[in-house]
Amino acid sequence: MYTIEALLTALRAAGEGTRLRVLALLREAELSVKDLTGILGQSQPRISRHLKLLADAGLIDRYPEGAWVFYRLTESGVGRRLVGELLSAVDRNEPVLALDRERLSQIKTEHAEAAHRYFAANADEWDSIRALHVAEDVVEAAVREALGARPFDSLLDLGTGTGRMLELLNRLYSRAVGVDTSPNMLAVARANLDRAGIANAQIRLGDIYNLPLPRGAFDVVVVHQVLHFLDDPQRALAESARVLRPGGRLLIVDFAPHEMEFLRQDHAHRRLGFSRDQVGQWITAAGLGLDKVVALPGGTSDKLTVTLWLAVDKRIVVADDKGRDVA
Repeated sequence: MYTIEALLTALRAAGEGTRLRVLALLREAELSVKDLTGILGQSQPRISRHLKLLADAGLIDRYPEGAWVFYRLTESGVGRRLVGELLSAVDRNEPVLALDRERLSQIKTEHAEAAHRYFAANADEWDSIRALHVAEDVVEAAVREALGARPFDSLLDLGTGTGRMLELLNRLYSRAVGVDTSPNMLAVARANLDRAGIANAQIRLGDIYNLPLPRGAFDVVVVHQVLHFLDDPQRALAESARVLRPGGRLLIVDFAPHEMEFLRQDHAHRRLGFSRDQVGQWITAAGLGLDKVVALPGGTSDKLTVTLWLAVDKRIVVADDKGRDVA
């Protein structure tokens, strides 16, 4: 609950024309200062000042991404409810808001075009990797089968890349976060999510070894074709386990051991695949239980095998004497 002073601060922050327009825009998408200056036609210092007031009042959150910062409506607590109430009272078809959304659509188109150019410039590299293993649709079908059809609340996709796992599993989760170390790939992922109309997934710049996320925050964590790029895969899995809720699941997808040494030289692979037992030991060391392992052979001796490991956090959630969930 807000104190009276905090509530008044939040209302004062939202009770200004430009800031209310900013909140309405952030309801549609997460945006940078540059995006907002282009849409609202105001200077960068002025927009930054408005954003600071909204953030200080707990109405929006800021996410640094390299030299940029992205903003989004806060997802937690009274701030989220207060913004929802305020925006529900505003006519979305009011001319100034409709024009803002038109300009936002133009910004999204520009983002998509830039992402397409980057993706096209690097497509040959990704296509050459895909050609080395079983078809992507077979891998994706195995991912869906491993996680099942039952919906869950929250998904974390580590090394999200193009955001494909966020798209593939969108019908299952209520909210999702995709984390990657490459701003260029995050731009591709954002464009892909916009194109797919997915509004309940966020994209974040982050370190897989030190995630900017709280302990026990996610029902499912996916690490899809990421471990072979890492110097310390075990450490990454331990960090993945940290952010799992009791009863949560960790799905790892990567290559079985192979001898394609050119992948180190040409594609920055640090590790040439992983055995079932090796990843199983890392899962156990992270405090999780190995539930199943699925191998997808490439079909010929010159094709890579893709392996899926599904791990489970075996802690059980129970209620204490005050009805609160505890592990």
